[in-house]
Amino acid sequence: RLCLSVACVGSPVPHCKMERMDITTAQARWPQLLLLEPSNSLRSLQTIIRNGDSPREDFIFAAHRLCRLVVEAGLDRFEVTPKTVVTPTNQEYEGVEFMKHICGVTVMRTGEVMERALRESCKSIHTGHVLIQHERLTPTSEAQVYYAKLPKDVGLRRVLLMDPVIDTGSTILKAIAVLLNHDVKEENITLLSLFCSPTGLDAILNAYPRISVTTSEIAPFLAPLHFADRYFGTL
Repeated sequence: RLCLSVACVGSPVPHCKMERMDITTAQARWPQLLLLEPSNSLRSLQTIIRNGDSPREDFIFAAHRLCRLVVEAGLDRFEVTPKTVVTPTNQEYEGVEFMKHICGVTVMRTGEVMERALRESCKSIHTGHVLIQHERLTPTSEAQVYYAKLPKDVGLRRVLLMDPVIDTGSTILKAIAVLLNHDVKEENITLLSLFCSPTGLDAILNAYPRISVTTSEIAPFLAPLHFADRYFGTL
């Protein structure tokens, strides 16, 4: 069901029902995509984040939990190597360990919300940051790179590119271009996001079909664009 996104000044914004995309449909459309399995726990976190009446402390708590779920799902897509360790009871345990050459890159400022979850999941991981903004707040304004600080050997690493909300995809397209200009291989980029729109995914994956994407939800028209303002208390 479609919902108009423009209303007359002074008139109430119409309510509309959001239709989520299921895993089968999503992965048939975007083979590079990993959509988290739906669960009551996952849905409750998404509900808190989307609820306009949620207290800020509840919003932040839910955002941290959801970021952790998405980050860990993204890490699970990376290769591991076997590792045998000796337990305190002097028994051998056959386990695994992640590859060493992983780093995170956040799209400022919203991506910094996900950096905490990455650091909690990967001790001492290298991180970088890019700041990308639109010259004018219009649908046709072009995204510009204002700042980029990346690990020196980023071209040799697998990169987790983090931005909680993907709307049109223009910011991520620019961020990927920055990574490619620093010799990162396209297939070594994994995009992590909490909420994605189909339009954004189409734009990103049509331009860069060899990257992978992990997200918790795909929903048209109603991506929570207020995310950064509510998290940082600037709304």
